[in-house]
Amino acid sequence: MTSEIINKYLSNEASEQEVQALFEWIEASEDNKKQFITLKKAWTLTALSGEIARDSAAVIALKPKNKVVQYCKYAAVAAIVFGLGKTALYFTSDTKENKEIVLDLGDGRVEYFTQKNQSTLVNDNGELIAEKFPNQIVYFGKVLDKDILYHTLTIPYGKTFRLKLSDGTVVSLNSGTTFRYPEQFGINGKRNVFLTGEAFFEVAKDKEHPFIVHANQAAIEVLGTKFNVSAYPENPTVNSTLIEGSVKMYEAENASNVVLLEPNQMATWINNSKKIVTKTVEPSFYSAWTKGELAFKDTPFSTIAKIIQRTYDVEIINENSDLARQNFTGTINISDSSVENILELLKRDTPFNYSIKQNTITITNIPN
Repeated sequence: MTSEIINKYLSNEASEQEVQALFEWIEASEDNKKQFITLKKAWTLTALSGEIARDSAAVIALKPKNKVVQYCKYAAVAAIVFGLGKTALYFTSDTKENKEIVLDLGDGRVEYFTQKNQSTLVNDNGELIAEKFPNQIVYFGKVLDKDILYHTLTIPYGKTFRLKLSDGTVVSLNSGTTFRYPEQFGINGKRNVFLTGEAFFEVAKDKEHPFIVHANQAAIEVLGTKFNVSAYPENPTVNSTLIEGSVKMYEAENASNVVLLEPNQMATWINNSKKIVTKTVEPSFYSAWTKGELAFKDTPFSTIAKIIQRTYDVEIINENSDLARQNFTGTINISDSSVENILELLKRDTPFNYSIKQNTITITNIPN
């Protein structure tokens, strides 16, 4: 079987006869199957480096409908690359919870972030402490340690937010995140913040005042660096991925249980075993969300489903066992994509049915 026919098939240009011949060739031997997989992966990577046009559906081509069952055996072995158009999909909910970004000022006051004009925050003495924008907040100044007041930001599903702390540290907060931090850092001691969810930190350098992120049972300490922390409450782990500089992760109640990270490494705190493990990673996959993208690399669908739920504020119920076992690689531009886009692309790799009711998506098997 020539690579030309395989390329035609992957480009959705093969005839019915060529598709039939291809499947028969794949079935003929394990070597043929491996060759097909190798060529398919190479074709996918080539398509990615060439930046697929945004309106293209996916690099994994659809097959004729009567080949769905047979195709399914081979499609799942290859990565998919997303190039999404703007198919609109709107969700509604009769039991809509608060979807605004909420700032608890720690003194009984609560602020909400909407698309209104810029405003300011002042303390009890009338002093300016921050400027408030629709999508970010910028703090100023330092106080005596005994005067430190903590603020708490709550980011709902479907939204992200950015803030600049009073020391100059910039923090990007992902959807479904709660972040507690000082209104103004003290002039002495450490810079302590508390995270539930996911955040990307660009920490201002200050050798005299280490910056510490408290996340679940772990802590991440730095002097000045860029790193991502994922600590969602439904996950039994805390992940810290270092982009630049150096950080150390340690057990909150046992600082001797510690690892030191170098750039392009990720440390994972495991709650049950109280262990910290490290591995080398491609950091861009863990910071893509700060650029309005979702990036996956050999990521199981169960993890992708959670990310989609937080990003698009939907609920996904997966009843398809084949899909649950699959891993995917690809990049999604959030602003140019809808949940329906993503589901339609995933269907091309592992066929399934889905239904949408209000903001709940139920994924099921295709009837035999």
